[in-house]
Amino acid sequence: MNHLPSPGAADPGAAQDGAELRGVTQPQGMGAALRHDSALKHATGEARFLDDLAEPPGLLHAALALSPVAHGRLLALDPAPARAVPGVVGVLLPADIPGRNDIAAAGANEAMLAEELVEFAGQPLAIVVGTTRDAAIAGAAALRPEIAPLPPVLTVEEAIAREAWVLPPQAITRGDAAAALAAAPQRLSGEFRAGGQEHFYLEGQIAMAVPGEDGDLQVHSSTQHPTEVQHVVARVLGCDYNRVMVSTRRMGGGFGGKESNASWVAAAAAVAARKLGRPVKLRLSRKADIAATGKRHPFFYRWTAGFDATGRILALDAIMAADAGHSLDMTGGVIFRAVTHALNCCDVPALSVRALACKTNTVSNTAFRGFGGPQGALLMEDVVHRVARAAGLPPEQVRERNFAGGGNGSETPYGQEIEGDLIRRVWAEAKQDSGWEARRLEVAAFNAQHPTLRRGLGSMVLAFGISFGQMHMNQAGALVHVYTDGSIRLNHGGTEMGQGLFIKVAQVVASVFGVEVERIGITATSTAEVPNTSPTAASTGSDLNGWAAHAAASAIRTRMAEVAAEEWGVAPAEIEFAEGMVRGGGNRAMSFGELAKLAYMKRVSLSATGFYRTPDIHWDRVAMRGKPFFYFSYGAAVAEVAVDTLTGEHRCLGAWLVQDCGRSLNPAVDRGQVEGAFVQGMGWLTCEELWWDAEGRLRTLGPATYKIPGSRDVPPVLQTRLLEGAPARAETIFRSKAVGEPPLLLATAVWNALKDAIGTDRLDAPATPERVLAAIRGR
Repeated sequence: MNHLPSPGAADPGAAQDGAELRGVTQPQGMGAALRHDSALKHATGEARFLDDLAEPPGLLHAALALSPVAHGRLLALDPAPARAVPGVVGVLLPADIPGRNDIAAAGANEAMLAEELVEFAGQPLAIVVGTTRDAAIAGAAALRPEIAPLPPVLTVEEAIAREAWVLPPQAITRGDAAAALAAAPQRLSGEFRAGGQEHFYLEGQIAMAVPGEDGDLQVHSSTQHPTEVQHVVARVLGCDYNRVMVSTRRMGGGFGGKESNASWVAAAAAVAARKLGRPVKLRLSRKADIAATGKRHPFFYRWTAGFDATGRILALDAIMAADAGHSLDMTGGVIFRAVTHALNCCDVPALSVRALACKTNTVSNTAFRGFGGPQGALLMEDVVHRVARAAGLPPEQVRERNFAGGGNGSETPYGQEIEGDLIRRVWAEAKQDSGWEARRLEVAAFNAQHPTLRRGLGSMVLAFGISFGQMHMNQAGALVHVYTDGSIRLNHGGTEMGQGLFIKVAQVVASVFGVEVERIGITATSTAEVPNTSPTAASTGSDLNGWAAHAAASAIRTRMAEVAAEEWGVAPAEIEFAEGMVRGGGNRAMSFGELAKLAYMKRVSLSATGFYRTPDIHWDRVAMRGKPFFYFSYGAAVAEVAVDTLTGEHRCLGAWLVQDCGRSLNPAVDRGQVEGAFVQGMGWLTCEELWWDAEGRLRTLGPATYKIPGSRDVPPVLQTRLLEGAPARAETIFRSKAVGEPPLLLATAVWNALKDAIGTDRLDAPATPERVLAAIRGR
């Protein structure tokens, strides 16, 4: 089993809460609520992001010329106007790309620079390089491409009518849905829409490429996936991977937007650096970033359900159509997760759900926190609420009636078991924390007294699968060095985007060696140190990299234990590492640093690599069955809202969240992730609206027109609690569970509360004041 500790080391999953592991104690280690390793640096401005790095001599700056039309034939692009701008030193067109003009993250033939066909407004046409950033931007603005317009496809409905797909539909079925629908006592149909979402990371897309000797290239990239940057850069340069070294110390946010999009930004900088033989930095302006990079996939839903008088849903036939944009990008994984999460925490005996990947002439949509899971879960929430109204029952009662397990089926439609006891537990605790029954009475009393203001109460229960849908991506590597003074250097394939991954993995290593976490030197992610890494995505960062680092540290610890055992004439199993000391053989002891020095003197290696691959997962893409997730994370939320029925304006007054994190590696970090995910999800569902005009040009290109949640949008009452006494049942690192993505789904409680407040069961997302007002008038 590749993930087991080295002989003599403890199984980190075997200990009980608060208990000491045999030979591995937890000084500021696992379960400690430590602050983010860069928290003070973030607060004081000391943290250095890519644009803060010292500029190498001869640095040039790049800017992109973007297409002003959504669809057309590119007839000509004269570089002369840009070259005439003072400070411009180069204008790069597709002919200047030395390798392949292909930056596809999945599939092939996605042009970095448009050649003959323009497929979306904002598509890069040229790279303009100047001695200053202002010169490069001015040069890009001077270009006037000659484009013969073609009719764009801008809606999912039109793409469906044309059967325009970026890949074939995916479908999950169980039983005979058509027969079950025909036999159901009652039937109901519905449709609705959920919009996309701009990532709006604080640090925009940026990369710097520095040429070296013999064709080497050092690339600094704000990316969640250094290995993909390496591969895409090598592809466009036409060189081997080993000529490209990619490093990332930290990002100012990612949320999935820097999983694939960062690769082509780095590739553009790399092509310019190779062509001009000088370092090149490309930092997109906010407007260019929003125009040229992908979003969360908008979805269109249409469904028919069969149910009985108790609200039990007996059959469901549904389509979920995702707007992929003009190319494949991450859409395959997004619709896979959408169909596997379409029932969320519920069970339906007979089912047919199809996911369509629609090709439109918009920016290619991409990974976003939740990766299709939030869009998938909205389907069942809409079904539950409309069935509840038709049956004359509260939606919470209907959802409970259909919870997986407890008399209903406990297996997902694709054949994986789901834990109904945890589903019911998180919901019971969220109800208790919120004072659900009393609050329901208070809301009713308020509404009876106010003619124009309405309050509403909503809820959400989630079951989110953790693992990459692409089986080969469920692996990680790490590199650990112990120096002779007892200090430790840690490197792994995960990237830090503010989510606290680095401190968590450092805590794992500190626990293995029994030292203070301050003894761990955290280093930048680098393809030169840990190769062939997976992206930091799918909420797997701690799971994968934590185990890889544990394996590396355990290998060194075993060697050190053997040195101590030989020195003291005892068995290696008697050696314990705790509180910065090594003890064994009665009262014998030395410091961790002294043992490191002794091991060096005895010529014992104090370096090790670690590797981990997620066990027990598999997937049959033809049958659409298997066990694609290592485990499920569960959570529940209650939200209360107030709505002004004259304007449609609304506010979330309070939210009570319970999230299952297993045995949390770091409760402080995990609670922060739950709160941040909830507010980001609330933005997606209530205020963040992407708007394209009739010509297919995105008009919401900055904070003046695109509304992300601000500090005043956070509910005045926001109570977050991690589920206690529920260590992961799968063999995860120290029995923890992922936390990055699942809590975003909890914001669905706000969407449901808005429907409750205005008395409707149909409300498209985002539920902007305009949509809320339209729903009120259309009741």
